[in-house]
Amino acid sequence: MARRLLHWLMPHPVLTLLLAVVWILLQNQFSAGMAVFGLILGIVIPLITAPWWPDRPQSFRSGKMARYALLVIWDIMVANLQVAWIVLTVPNTKLRPAWIVVPLELRAPEAITMLAGTITLTPGTVSADLSDEGHSLLVHVLHTTTPDAVRDEIKTRYEARLKEIFA
Repeated sequence: MARRLLHWLMPHPVLTLLLAVVWILLQNQFSAGMAVFGLILGIVIPLITAPWWPDRPQSFRSGKMARYALLVIWDIMVANLQVAWIVLTVPNTKLRPAWIVVPLELRAPEAITMLAGTITLTPGTVSADLSDEGHSLLVHVLHTTTPDAVRDEIKTRYEARLKEIFA
C-alpha cells in the first residue's frame, strides 16, 4: 500500500530529484525552505506531466547510466582536442567528411534519443536523421578515413551500453 502511494506521488523519482536540485541551484542559495519547495515542485511537475509519459522505460539501471555519463563526458573532452587538432592541422582539401548509416538494435525511443544525443554532443559527429522505422541512424562525421570503424565504435561504445541501461 505504501509503495503504491509512493509510486503515485513520484511517478518519475529521478525527475523529482533532478527538479528539486535544479530549483535549489537556480535560487543560488541553500535553505531548508528552498529544499522543501524544490521537492514540492519535483513532485507536482511529474504528477501533472505523467499522462504524457505513457511509454516510459520499465527498467532503467542508474548505476550503469552514471558510468555511461562519465564515459560520454570523457569522450566529449577527447573529441574536442581531436577536432581542434583536425581544424588546426588538416587543410580543407584533405578533410574526409562522411555520412554513415548506423543500424540500430535499440528499439526504446528513449534509448535511441540518448544515442542520437550522445553522437551530437560529441564534437566532430552529428546525428542527422532517424529512419522511418527507427532501425537506423544517419550520422555525419567531420573527418574519417574508415567510416566502418566509426560505425562499429558507435555500436560497441555507446549502443551496447545503452542496451544494458534500458534492458
